[in-house]
Amino acid sequence: MKYYVENILLADGWATDKTITINNGIISAITAGKDDNVQVMSGTVIPGMINCHSHAFQRAFAGFSEQGSEGQDSFWTWRKIMYKFLAKLTHDDAQVIAEQLYIEMLKMGYTRVAEFHYLHHNIDGKSYEELDEETQLSTMAQAIFSAANNTGIGLTILPVLYQFAGFGEQKPNQGQKRFINSTQQFNQLVSDCFELSKSYTNTNVGIAPHSLRAVNKQGILQAVAHVRALDSTAPIHIHIAEQQQEVDDCLSFYKKRPIQWLLDNIELDKHWCLIHATHIDEKEQQGIVNSQAIAGICPTTEANLGDGIFPTVEFLTLNGTIAIGSDSHISVSPIEELRWLEYAQRLTKKQRALLANNNAPSVGQNLWQQAALGGAQSTSSNTGYLAVGKQADLLVLNKQQTDLYANNLQHLLDSVVFASRENAIQDVMVNGQWVIQNGKHTLEKNSADNFSALLAKLSA
Repeated sequence: MKYYVENILLADGWATDKTITINNGIISAITAGKDDNVQVMSGTVIPGMINCHSHAFQRAFAGFSEQGSEGQDSFWTWRKIMYKFLAKLTHDDAQVIAEQLYIEMLKMGYTRVAEFHYLHHNIDGKSYEELDEETQLSTMAQAIFSAANNTGIGLTILPVLYQFAGFGEQKPNQGQKRFINSTQQFNQLVSDCFELSKSYTNTNVGIAPHSLRAVNKQGILQAVAHVRALDSTAPIHIHIAEQQQEVDDCLSFYKKRPIQWLLDNIELDKHWCLIHATHIDEKEQQGIVNSQAIAGICPTTEANLGDGIFPTVEFLTLNGTIAIGSDSHISVSPIEELRWLEYAQRLTKKQRALLANNNAPSVGQNLWQQAALGGAQSTSSNTGYLAVGKQADLLVLNKQQTDLYANNLQHLLDSVVFASRENAIQDVMVNGQWVIQNGKHTLEKNSADNFSALLAKLSA
C-alpha cells in the first residue's frame, strides 16, 4: 500500500512531499513526490508513541482514591485501597478493562504498550492451574493478549515476579495474594507467555522483577537467566526508587540506595528499563547511563501519588535515555505526560524550555522523538521512528486542530504538546493497519458500554 504525505517527521527531522510504501506492516520505501494510485494522509504524520509502563487493571481504579485523609495520604495508603479494589476482579473483568484502556491509548497516540502484568491468580489467590488442570498459569495473561489483539495495539507483556511484602523477605500480606509466584512457577508463566505470543501478531515478551522490596537477588538472577535463554533481547523492567520510604528501607536493609544496589549486583544493559527512578543521586544517574539502561518516567502517576520529580534535565545532559508511561492511568495521554515532564522541571528550576538543546531547539519535538526512541528500546520493538525497514506505527495529526496554533514545522509539536486544548490525533496506524480513523475505533461503543457496566458492579 502506498500513501502520500505532505509533511512527515523522520528520524533526521521533518520531510515534505513524500510517498510511503508499506508492505506487511513495514515501511519498504520513502520516495520524493506523489506516486500514482496512492492514498493521501490528510495531516502531518509523526511516529507513534510507546507506553513503557502500564498496569491495565488500574484504569478502572482511577478516581476511586481521591477522597483524602487530612493530609495523611501517600503511595502506601493508596496501595491499600488498590488492594481492596482488585480483590473483586475476574479474568473476564481484566480483559474488559484492558480493552477500554487500550482503545483510549490508541486514540491518544500510543501505538504500543509495555504491560507490567502482576495480577496472576484468581480472587482467592489460587492459581488458575490449581482450579482447573486444563487452565494454565497464563489465564490472566491471556486476557491481556486478547485485549491487545482485539483493539490492535502492539503489546510487550512483562509478567511480574512478586514474592515478598518488603525488604528482608517479609511474608506477603492478604492484598498481595494474587501476585505471588515461586520462581519456578514464574518461569513457567514466562514460558507460557512466549508460547501465547506465537499466536498473536505484533507482540513480544519480557519480564519484570517487581521491585527490590518484592524480590531478592536470587529471584532476579534466576528469572533473568530463564528469560535470556528464551530471548537474549527480552526487555526487563523493574520498579525502583519510586518513594523515599523505599530508599530509606533499602538503605536500612542493604546499606545501599536501591539503584546503586541494582548497579552493583545485577548486570544491567540496554534492555533494562528502570521504572520511576525518582529518588536518584548523581552517581546513580551516571551508572544508569553507563549501563545503557532506560529511565521509565510516568509524570502524571508520579504526581498523583506524590512520588517526587525525576531529575530529567541532569539525566538528559548525561545523554541518558528516557521513555514515558501512563502507569496507573490517571491520565492516558502521551501529550500530557510530556507536558508535565517539562513543566515539573520548570517548576523546580524556575526556568523555561529546559528539555531542549542546540541540536533540538523545539521542546515538544525533542521530547516526542526521545521518548519514542526510548520506548522502542524499552520494548525491544522495531518502532520509535519512521524509516525504511521500521514498523509502520504512525499518527496523522488533525489539520483543523493544528491550524489553530503555531503550525509551521518548527513549532508544530510544541503546539501539540503545550498549546492544544483538544486531542490532535486524527488517525492511528499500527503495524500497517488503521486502528483509529477520524478519531474513532470500531469497538469503542461496545467497549465503553462493557466498561461502564463493570464500574457500576465494582462500585456497588
